[in-house]
Amino acid sequence: MSSSGNVRHLSQHCVNGDVFSSHAERKSRFMKWMSSFFKGGSKSNRGSVNGGNPSPQFIGEGSMVSRAPVRSLDNRSRSEKEKEELDRAIALSLAEGLKKPNGYGWQPRNNEDLSKSHPDDFDPPYPSYAPNEYNPMGYRVCGGCHREIGYDSYLGCMGTYYHPECFRCHACGHPITEHEFSLSGNESYHKSCFKDLTHPKCEVCFQYIPTNVDGLIEYRCHPFWSQRYCPAHEHDNTARCCSCERLESVNVRYISLGDGRSLCLECMESSIIDTGDCQPLYHSIRDFYEGMNMRLDQQIPMLLVERHALNDAIVKEKNGFHHLPETRGLCLSEELTIASVLKRPRIGGNRFVGMRTRHQKLTRRCEVTAILVLYGLPRLLTGSILAHELMHGWLRLNGYRNLNPEVEEGICQVLAYMWLESEIMPGLKNMPSTSSSGSKKGGKSRADYKLGEFFMHQIYNDASPAYGGGFRAANTAVNKYGLRRTLDHIRLTGSFPV
Repeated sequence: MSSSGNVRHLSQHCVNGDVFSSHAERKSRFMKWMSSFFKGGSKSNRGSVNGGNPSPQFIGEGSMVSRAPVRSLDNRSRSEKEKEELDRAIALSLAEGLKKPNGYGWQPRNNEDLSKSHPDDFDPPYPSYAPNEYNPMGYRVCGGCHREIGYDSYLGCMGTYYHPECFRCHACGHPITEHEFSLSGNESYHKSCFKDLTHPKCEVCFQYIPTNVDGLIEYRCHPFWSQRYCPAHEHDNTARCCSCERLESVNVRYISLGDGRSLCLECMESSIIDTGDCQPLYHSIRDFYEGMNMRLDQQIPMLLVERHALNDAIVKEKNGFHHLPETRGLCLSEELTIASVLKRPRIGGNRFVGMRTRHQKLTRRCEVTAILVLYGLPRLLTGSILAHELMHGWLRLNGYRNLNPEVEEGICQVLAYMWLESEIMPGLKNMPSTSSSGSKKGGKSRADYKLGEFFMHQIYNDASPAYGGGFRAANTAVNKYGLRRTLDHIRLTGSFPV
């Protein structure tokens, strides 16, 4: 008979036969049975179990006792005591974990530990919960090295803590020890480093560009080279390259050409100084014209001259329109005597010395007397000037007369632009190239290509009505109709085709 709980049940004893014992005998037997029962129960708890049910005990003459398959009172008290001690140990372990830095709390190592920590709660009535990262009071992590700060000295900035040596400038990487510093977003800077990053410096004097009367930073910037400089340098006699227009900086000395012009070192590398040096370039540009079926039948003299000689010739020239404030080439149609540069001068210090000139009388044998170009300019700039002036000669020799300045100067600028394209982008538009002539050193450098791009930029963005506006109108017509059809339209109408 099965039972529930920890209550022990004893079956009624059976009496066999007609023999009855006396009261004393029954009492004595009962006491022996009780003693034997408790001894047997103790042994059965420690002995083997048959199928989970203890073997029946026989006492006396035919009396039988059976026991329900339940735990004893002693076992129950011991398991409750062990469970209580285990719960207490877990509570102590968790309390110790809270005192340690984050990441050192107790966690079960495996499933066996997990089952030991929760012997009766394999299906708990509440959902599982993973606690958030716990940082006890006084616990800080350095935002620089990401290590624990502990009880050492620290700095705080924008809710982040640092070791003093870990609070560093985002620009130079050195620790920030000053009481004042600059912030940009989440980055910290020395005040001097932040000023270097945000306050522009002049690329001529290398000082911080000053503020104007309104407290604003005002500076000048070249549209092509992006050279930034103080506005004062436009009026303090700072040298400017007559070719690329860049200002001379305090750590670089320009070369003086002796006529009020200066030349930077990059432009000086490919400069053409005397008339003899320029002859190969001049003939290559005549070949360029011939390659476009625009042959020049007349041999037009070409001379490199000084600035004052060119200005004198401009005053005496009656034809043509001149680019102000600086004219660097002239297609001459008048007879006059002019001094040309005969021998290349040498450089002494930062200026040309020993220049030799020769006076030459120019007689008119056709519509064009000569082509004059300023000496000392880089090869690509000299070539673009020659291409422009040769177009003036071609127009006059081929009967294009009385053109307005926008049309004549515009189409001449187109030829200069096309020649520059053939030099720095050979093969473009199937135009003949003269790059085989090269520079003085036999080839073009990266600086030469950059200069060529600048000269094309100058032509394209010229603000004058005749040279700039005329070029853009002529270039549009040539791109749309071609050079030959555009020239035929100019001959017939004196204007560009629309």
